[in-house]
Amino acid sequence: MPKGHSIGMISLGCPKASVDSEQILTRLRSEGYSISSSYQGADLVVVNTCGFIDAAVAESLEAIGEALAENGKVIVTGCLGAKGDIVRQTHPRVLAVTGPHAAQEVLAAVHQHLPPPFDGIDDPFVNLVPPQGVRLTPQHYAYLKISEGCNHRCTFCIIPSLRGDLVSRPIGEVLREAEILAEAGVRELLIISQDTSAYGVDIKYRTGFWNGRPLKTRLHELCSALGELGIWVRLHYVYPYPSVDQLVPLMAEGAILPYLDVPFQHASPRILKLMQRPASSENNLERIQAWRAVCPDITIRSTFITGFPGETEAEFEELLSFLEAAQLDRVGAFAYSPVAGATANDLPGALPEEVREERRRLLMEFQEDISTRRLEEKIGRSLEVLVDEVDEEGAIARSQGDAPEIDGLVYITDGQDLEVGQFARVQVTDCDVHDLYALLDQE
Repeated sequence: MPKGHSIGMISLGCPKASVDSEQILTRLRSEGYSISSSYQGADLVVVNTCGFIDAAVAESLEAIGEALAENGKVIVTGCLGAKGDIVRQTHPRVLAVTGPHAAQEVLAAVHQHLPPPFDGIDDPFVNLVPPQGVRLTPQHYAYLKISEGCNHRCTFCIIPSLRGDLVSRPIGEVLREAEILAEAGVRELLIISQDTSAYGVDIKYRTGFWNGRPLKTRLHELCSALGELGIWVRLHYVYPYPSVDQLVPLMAEGAILPYLDVPFQHASPRILKLMQRPASSENNLERIQAWRAVCPDITIRSTFITGFPGETEAEFEELLSFLEAAQLDRVGAFAYSPVAGATANDLPGALPEEVREERRRLLMEFQEDISTRRLEEKIGRSLEVLVDEVDEEGAIARSQGDAPEIDGLVYITDGQDLEVGQFARVQVTDCDVHDLYALLDQE
């Protein structure tokens, strides 16, 4: 490799941004650039930013500043790049700024400041990109993004202004990517988008083709086909539309994992209306009960916002009552953050930061007892797990109810001989607030 053709990448934010970073790195690698893991080894650094909340903006600007200080040649992409001139005003020395999901623009900027090292990219010694592309995740799991953007206009969110309206990927293209990943040894696919339930709405569920077979561009058909690959398929960011009910039988049959990541955000009808949340009029408690009736082993994860403008003490208590009734397995909570450009900032009744944060703390403490009780019910059970790490102290794995990096772990104390990426059966022996402890199933 000639000197002066190495790229560093800093990827911040959500898994959707990570997929964008993977696409950029794959394109760069196919053109003969090498990928550096350090500032010193890179001739240019690409920073993929997040701009969703103020803390993410601050983190992104800090990362850009560090890259400039350590390397000097920096291209910025991602959601922060779509928020006006904030990047150039803060860091005028950056070489270029693009918005999110902009691989072609990033490549053009790289070419301008660091031309491709070879004219012929078909040289077998240069084109070393595997069929599955460059991945930022471990080899045994991967994120599969099925659409870009969002049609909703939730008042606390600026994602549509950053990433645009919903654009669904062709179902045949999605399934071919999934096939390639499975063939490369990926054992778990994490299905992501801004609104997974809405897949295909923008193209009126147009019929596509996979291996010569017609399939409508719709989540149920996609999940049914993915279930044929024989690997774990996990759904994230699923809005609670009635159509989701049709997915639960697939979970009960084992076609996809019995796991739903559903961002309910609140329980008060008034607050949900102020948030302009889709499906806010649905009776979510009844829906949860119906899901569990069809698939008793389903794991339900959700996120909530505390201290939304105008939230009363009674409405916060209503949210806690919902959690007690819903008995959700996993919960994340965020204190409301007045994001620049969000219409919720104009609502009356803004709460002090200490109140917003105190309610977040109280909610998480309240949910800890519920989550612990849900885990205690698994003690003595046999579970299938996917191994993430192995060392002399045993193995660290995840159950079907645990997504990487956001949920719990399963510690297998006698798992020293297991291999990363292997499926195993274990007997659960104990738990704590977040994690399970187990031994290999001897049956």
